[in-house]
Amino acid sequence: MSIKPGRNIRNRFHNIWMLICILLIVLMPVILAFGLYFKASLLLSDNSVFSLLFSKDWQPSKQNFGFYSFILSSLWITILSLAICAPVCLLSAIYLTQYARSNVLKLMHPVIDILAGIPSVIYGVWGIIVIVPLIANHIAPLFDVETSGYTIIAGAIVLAIMIIPFVLNILIEVFNTIPEQLTEASLSLGASKWETIKFVLFRKAFPGIISAFGLGLSRAFGETIAVLMVVGNVVKVPKGIFQPGYPLPALIANNYGEMMSIPMYDSALMMAALILFVVVLLFNFASRFAITRFELRI
Repeated sequence: MSIKPGRNIRNRFHNIWMLICILLIVLMPVILAFGLYFKASLLLSDNSVFSLLFSKDWQPSKQNFGFYSFILSSLWITILSLAICAPVCLLSAIYLTQYARSNVLKLMHPVIDILAGIPSVIYGVWGIIVIVPLIANHIAPLFDVETSGYTIIAGAIVLAIMIIPFVLNILIEVFNTIPEQLTEASLSLGASKWETIKFVLFRKAFPGIISAFGLGLSRAFGETIAVLMVVGNVVKVPKGIFQPGYPLPALIANNYGEMMSIPMYDSALMMAALILFVVVLLFNFASRFAITRFELRI
């Protein structure tokens, strides 16, 4: 039976527009990178990349734009937040998928979705009300540190709570996709429940776990409002978790609107956005590399 000419034309049309959509998705990072580089080119024409990345001197009035303290603050907050978030999410996902009854998982799904849907400014307000006084009055004194509470660790705690539902949802899906036959085969050979999880399921799910944490790291690095509200926003290199910081997203959010009329400052903020973009790409490439290396070993 031959295909009607009209159907053939419709198939070609659908193939063309789907191809266009795919090309747009593939080209979107390139377009973003080019746009940011173009806007940052004014700053790059007068300064070397090395001096911009590793200089601590941030004095816009003197045309000094050193991003080192902002980059270090962003890395401090992001890595600490992932260190807090990772064990909570991983152990919760294992419990919900391997130990808890199905009704518990059904109950937790809407709770996780609600947490993921709460605006970041609410997390920021909660951080000011709860986390900042907790650090200033209880946690910091344990280490003989006097602080206002607006610190790196405050931003990391708030950020960790924000990304928990995002990472946890991915981990639950990763563990749910593992065939039950693997668990049954391991248990039938005499392995305990925990041994099965540790040596069989965890090994099978490892690429997905790395992907979840990689995406969580990328999401955390670019988060703005909540972190901005609790981290202190002081332009200096942080030397500890109880000192204030000033991450790159907060720099952009605090200054962009009122500084657009100053070309060099505008270019510096676009350079900050470009640094964010590149670091997130590096995080994603590193997670993909780790996944590929692991898959080659098994």
